Amino acid sequence: MKLGIKRAAAMFSATIVGCGIASTAAAYEAGDWIARVGTHYVDPASDNGDVVTVDAAPGLTASVVYFVAPTIAVDLLVAAPYRHDIHLKDGGSKVASTDHLPPTLSLVWYPAVAGKLKPYVGAGLNYTMFFNEQTTGALAGTHLSLDDSLGLAAVAGLQVDLAPHWGLMVDLRYMDIDTDARLNGADLGTVTIDPIGYGLALSYQF
Repeated sequence: MKLGIKRAAAMFSATIVGCGIASTAAAYEAGDWIARVGTHYVDPASDNGDVVTVDAAPGLTASVVYFVAPTIAVDLLVAAPYRHDIHLKDGGSKVASTDHLPPTLSLVWYPAVAGKLKPYVGAGLNYTMFFNEQTTGALAGTHLSLDDSLGLAAVAGLQVDLAPHWGLMVDLRYMDIDTDARLNGADLGTVTIDPIGYGLALSYQF
């Protein structure tokens, strides 16, 4: 988690520096909505644990943004199920896989900036649901269970205006995801996932 927080802090710092370059009137108004559809590539932290490592995976995502003030918005991110393979840390052989859904609710600051490039930063909560755990290889025939996770989340992004109402969004998201794993009911300890998500989406403002 410490490594993930450092990565999140670094991306926030870079975005905030960029935000201070050109301030002007707010680009949005209270009551505005933005809908986005795209993809995020979820890259788990390298220190998943002493026994296993969790692979990165792409997935389809969508978000809805509602402005409660000209520079403050609520952002809800949802996704189609992600599928992650789980490998033994030493030998590297695949031993399991799991699906997960990571809905994330954030409060986001959109600084008033000029032009078509609109950076933003935010923080919130992530709730990750694990399901459809399957075992294979050395763990074939066993039952793997992963607990759901509730943790902090952070986002730094850039909205690029392409045409009236239409735009392109790129962002980085950090999620604090830790799950307790059990094999045949026996406690295996905590698996730290703490991924960075790299996102790209088409957006529509209304």
